[in-house]
Amino acid sequence: MSADQAAHPRRILVTGVGANPGFALARSLTRLGHTVVAADANPLAPGLLLPAVVPQVIPRADDPHYPHVMTRVCRDLAVDAMVAGIENDLPPLVDMAPQLDADGVRLWLPDAASVRACIDKAAFHQVLTEHRIATPRTWRPEAIGQVPDGTELVVKPRRGHGAQNVHFVTQRDHARVLCELVPDPLVQERVHGSEFTADCLVDRTGRASVILRRRDLVKAGLAAVSSTFDDPVVKALVVKTLGAVQSRGVSCVQGFVPEDGAVTITELNVRIAGGFPLAEAAGADLVGQMVNGLFGLPIDHDRLTYRAGVFLTNYVETLAVGDVAELETRAAARGETP
Repeated sequence: MSADQAAHPRRILVTGVGANPGFALARSLTRLGHTVVAADANPLAPGLLLPAVVPQVIPRADDPHYPHVMTRVCRDLAVDAMVAGIENDLPPLVDMAPQLDADGVRLWLPDAASVRACIDKAAFHQVLTEHRIATPRTWRPEAIGQVPDGTELVVKPRRGHGAQNVHFVTQRDHARVLCELVPDPLVQERVHGSEFTADCLVDRTGRASVILRRRDLVKAGLAAVSSTFDDPVVKALVVKTLGAVQSRGVSCVQGFVPEDGAVTITELNVRIAGGFPLAEAAGADLVGQMVNGLFGLPIDHDRLTYRAGVFLTNYVETLAVGDVAELETRAAARGETP
């Protein structure tokens, strides 16, 4: 495939457009001239209302009809490639990869073992520990009694995302109670310091480009204010983390830099980050190079450099208001089931 073919507009399906990562990715791809099939299980997902997208209501990823529906949507809408904007879609898409490839639909994900290691926080902790990468101490609910006295804790879902059902406590007894309420819980040591996200793109040879962003103000798990920075120690640990899980394609790594400078990695998401527009504002062609990789073209790492000291602020805006019944009528006309 030539560079001219890479610049050719594509038809790309983005899932999870109700959340920040999928929403921002759909908007970025349309700005680059691609046609976006914006997909979400919620008929009121904001990404379905973006101008110029082809909205598509789909089943939840845990619905047994998900593979059949997604395969049909890709065929009916002549989709060239698919990108997951939310972790829930990853397991079924990994299983569907051979069928999607046979249908000519591009999907750029690491192998199944790598995906599992990233979406399962217990498995991720094990991989990082084996590679001697600093990460918070972690306990399963049945091992809460082993938590040292005075340890600040975080109780979270083992396979959660988007800061949902995440609780901070200072006592083991409180963590024990929360483990009865949080689905499939995990208990981790709480880490303090300067929180960061690394926007990452790893090509098929394993070479990685990393853009670092401080999460200067975090609200409900999302960075309301962030700024780019450069730190060779942080960057080296992020690259080591990507190698440990054998990451490929686009992803984001999160962690903390405590006052003593000992960098700690907390998670790796096999998707683009919600705050990636800052990386692009700082000069990194993240989405453009992701599309190149998606279609088997070389990644130009020189176009993934960035300027430190660039900031971004987010705010909540009203995208649209309207009649729910009208949306349901439109969805029914497209053969969808809200």
